[in-house]
Amino acid sequence: MKAIITGGAGFIGSYLVEELYKRGFEVHVLDNLITGRLENVHPSAIIHVEDIRGTKAKQIIIKEKPDIVFHLAAQADVGKSISEPNYDASVNINGTINILEACHEAGVRKIIFASTSAVYGDLETDLLSEADLTVPISYYGLSKLNAESYIRLFCQLNRLPFTILRYGNVYGPRQLPKGEGGVIAVFLDRIKRHEILSIHGDGEQTRDFIYVKDIVLANIAAIDRGNYETFNISTSKTTSINQLIGYLNKIHSSPIEYVLVDGKKGDIKHSCLTNRKALQSLQWHPAFDILQGLEETYAYVCAEG
Repeated sequence: MKAIITGGAGFIGSYLVEELYKRGFEVHVLDNLITGRLENVHPSAIIHVEDIRGTKAKQIIIKEKPDIVFHLAAQADVGKSISEPNYDASVNINGTINILEACHEAGVRKIIFASTSAVYGDLETDLLSEADLTVPISYYGLSKLNAESYIRLFCQLNRLPFTILRYGNVYGPRQLPKGEGGVIAVFLDRIKRHEILSIHGDGEQTRDFIYVKDIVLANIAAIDRGNYETFNISTSKTTSINQLIGYLNKIHSSPIEYVLVDGKKGDIKHSCLTNRKALQSLQWHPAFDILQGLEETYAYVCAEG
């Protein structure tokens, strides 16, 4: 089978490339390398350096006629979405439409879309399900929600099977400590540099942290399951930023210094997703707990030059 991964040189995408290669796929990567890194990509992958909004990207998909397209490429920086909403919408909405049209023309068997918990916004709900309201509080969350809507309608009109995966807060080796990077990548980068950590707000904000290898296996599960469905991909467990500091203190050889600073605009206070639907329909479950994942990520960061 043949697969194209948009954003395949990025943090999550590069791990997906490796897993697909292990499973015997011919793998193509479509990436503009703004945040992606060529050194992350398995040498067996065929790399196309293009922007998902462009005509060339569309032509590559039509020419290659992949069985599956994993659409992971995105503008994923919440802060940048607030400061540059036009750019955010252009990449996440217009880019998705371009990929959808290419999939239709190429006769792709299925498209699997990487969405986000940011579509829910800051709902006062302990566990968010796929049936909950979607009220984004950042342009990033809004653009991803709109991309979801385009996928559902386009695929309904053109009978193109899809699966939408709403990720919790993904972390792991290779995650950049800026742009697409989450709090764990930022913290580990500062720890490595012997810098003081900055905690936005009071540190009691919570996230549903999920390890990158678990995200990859959810994408694999969606190849043959979950057609025309949307799934939360998460651990269904909360970790506060203060708890995260506690875990890192267990792993690190000396006490970690930190200071409290103002909260970020567009930041969500609490976010935890129920994964029950994915457990049942995708027959997938997360294998890593937060401490296991942090230990692997810490070891990777410390081993880097």
